[in-house]
Amino acid sequence: MVERLKLPIGIENFAEVRKSGFYFVDKTKLIEELLTQWGQANLFTRPRRFGKTLNMSMLRYFFEIGTDKSLFDGLYICGNKKLCEEYMGRFPVVTISLKGVNATDYENAKAQLIRVINREARRLQFLEDSERLRTSDLKQFDRLLDSSMDMATLTDSLRELTELLEKHYQKKVIVLIDEYDVPLAEANEHEYYDEMVLLIRNLFENVLKTNDSLKFAVLTGCLRVAKDSIFTGLNNFNVYSITDVDFDENFGFTDAEVKELLKYYGQEEHYETVKEWYDGYRFGNAEVYCPWDVISYCDRHRNNPTLPPENYWLNTSGNDVLEHFIDSIGEQKKITRMELEQLVNGESVQKEIRQNLTYRELYESVDNLWSTLFMTGYLTQRGETNGNRYYLVVPNREIRNIITEHILELFKDNVEKDGQMVNEFCNALLQGKPEKVEQIFTEYMKKTISVRDTFVRKPTKENFYHGILLGILSFKGGWMVSSNKESGDGYSDILIRIDDVNIGIVIEIKYAQDGKEEAECKEALRQIIDKHYTEALERDGIHKIMKYGIACNVKRCRVMLETIG
Repeated sequence: MVERLKLPIGIENFAEVRKSGFYFVDKTKLIEELLTQWGQANLFTRPRRFGKTLNMSMLRYFFEIGTDKSLFDGLYICGNKKLCEEYMGRFPVVTISLKGVNATDYENAKAQLIRVINREARRLQFLEDSERLRTSDLKQFDRLLDSSMDMATLTDSLRELTELLEKHYQKKVIVLIDEYDVPLAEANEHEYYDEMVLLIRNLFENVLKTNDSLKFAVLTGCLRVAKDSIFTGLNNFNVYSITDVDFDENFGFTDAEVKELLKYYGQEEHYETVKEWYDGYRFGNAEVYCPWDVISYCDRHRNNPTLPPENYWLNTSGNDVLEHFIDSIGEQKKITRMELEQLVNGESVQKEIRQNLTYRELYESVDNLWSTLFMTGYLTQRGETNGNRYYLVVPNREIRNIITEHILELFKDNVEKDGQMVNEFCNALLQGKPEKVEQIFTEYMKKTISVRDTFVRKPTKENFYHGILLGILSFKGGWMVSSNKESGDGYSDILIRIDDVNIGIVIEIKYAQDGKEEAECKEALRQIIDKHYTEALERDGIHKIMKYGIACNVKRCRVMLETIG
């Protein structure tokens, strides 16, 4: 068996990736472009899991004095010998990540931020032996090691580190701040936003504004927070967002990079699946895949190539933005419901995008939520219309699944509030009244979005309606409902056993084209018979079994019934 490089699942340290035998997609062109375009303060905004942290680690190992230059052997940047000679291993670096500053209250968030500064000070503790630092400098450095530092010390901490490093090395300092906006997002969710804004603003202003010790700075985050809230007075700031052509291929995997990775691991046959599920993001002029998804998929399928694709991105953090958006769609906002249907069905909506929102504004209106969904990766662009107006689409199958799952959860919440309608529906099933089942299920479908024939395959559409039906049945007391349970020669959509009643119900769901509803119902009933889906119920001694074929088309359905016993 050929021994291949390991896949870097969750490995975000560049040196570890390069030294410990992990596969690396070469993004060192970022270094060349950063130095060529030059800006004293540079902010890159990208959705989560698009390689921001690994890129920041790469920058640190490239620039920092004492780096192991062999880490870059064979990579793109080594082709630029003049640049490497001038910059590689030539500068002191201050590097922090604010990813872990995510407390539910301000005091704990401040304590977490202090610990971030403490860790970086400990990494630079060699400064205590510097012959160029005076006693007063060392006293100030000691304060940066103290977990009980006061507010003035905290807000000046990064600037102090740059000044001390410049004194020691006689060189200006590069500052790297990863996930700068995580503390703001958490503060907004937990209602201590004003305090955190003031703290982060003071911290950043001190290190980035009129700091003579600063060579340049790079920041990353998910959102571009309005300058008037965080970056007040920073006129030296370059922002590179997902709409900018500059650096558009430096975050995320290109199609060529994905093909090369799949070929290396012998998974070329999965290319179309990977493209359907994880491609489709557009940054500037580049179409890119989510790296986390591609690597996770490849890793999972190395030993089991028959596994279905999964929503890997969903499991990496919360989905607060999407939840706010779905929750905002009510009966009084039908135009938004229609637009959501367009997106889920592969069509585009045209929206004005505001990329300079404050966190406080993110959920203020549905219009702002569209911008937030775009910037956080739930939607992507398919072309600019005029100024800040863009055609927005769902990028791929994975995000579509995430959205529909949240819609089904909202639907279940609404179903739970109407116990009478649940009872009427279930009683109609039990009493063998297909017309009544049809009528009530149609009413339910009108309460949620529809899945049409323009975007997804037939089994996926059937899964959506399957989810709606399960959402209804899950609230009926005394009914044991099984989904995709092995029975006979296959897996039935839904099997129902009912307490104290010797009756079972088998339901098979189909998606029907216009005019094909009755034919699909008959096909569903034929499948129940041909694949012996009633066997599991019969083995339990249930003699009366009701077989339902249900065919759905957008917001209509047809229901047919056959009974055994």
